[in-house]
Amino acid sequence: MEKIRTLNVDILDITSDELLDRLDEGVLVTPNIDHLVKLQRDRDFYRIYRRAEWVVCDSRVLSLLTRLSRRPIREAIPGSSFFTSYYMYHRNDPDCRIFLLGAAEGVADKAMARINAAVGRQIVVGAHSPSFGFENNDAECRAIVDIVNRSGANVVLVGVGAPKQEKWIDRWKGEMPGVKLWMALGATIDFEAGNIRRAPRAWQKMGMEWFYRFVCEPRRLFRRYFVDDPRFFYYYVRQLAGIYRDPFC
Repeated sequence: MEKIRTLNVDILDITSDELLDRLDEGVLVTPNIDHLVKLQRDRDFYRIYRRAEWVVCDSRVLSLLTRLSRRPIREAIPGSSFFTSYYMYHRNDPDCRIFLLGAAEGVADKAMARINAAVGRQIVVGAHSPSFGFENNDAECRAIVDIVNRSGANVVLVGVGAPKQEKWIDRWKGEMPGVKLWMALGATIDFEAGNIRRAPRAWQKMGMEWFYRFVCEPRRLFRRYFVDDPRFFYYYVRQLAGIYRDPFC
């Protein structure tokens, strides 16, 4: 599979159908503009991205911008949409057993019930909503490891926001040898539970889903979209001009 260098990240040039066919083990991360800004400053996050087996473009805006380069990304694969495709693709595969980790109390359980109802079997074998700041509590993390191991899951979706979710996977995945595939997919559990609505399809196609989310949660998302993320365009213009430099090389 070809990779397209975008700032300091090698993104797989892959379609959703190709990913469904090939995704069987490893760590899946889904860079968007917010991730790419964080990857300019967070060395640990950067190292995790370099080790991940599956680095897939999550952002329609990002995929459109790459058309300005010599090698555009063929398709944006938003993680929240892809996860629905993933469990439906494996609906008749008894060897696919999913665990959901993330979201507020009770939301992961609700998502599990909705997914299993849609699939028609218990494809999601467990769900857990951790406490705020759980990643800093080794006792709670070890309890989560035990819950996952006892569930029999071999696919785990962690949705607690970046870079927390990626760092948690990197720190603890070695304690769960039965898990073959890890997915770091942000707000996906909330979407599956119906707790947060996806943007209308037309907004998604125009690359405006980020603005729809901002309108829904302006206080939480203002800084991300209007203070932090605009830095991406500065970095990307430098890449197009041939003067961008990886801050960690």
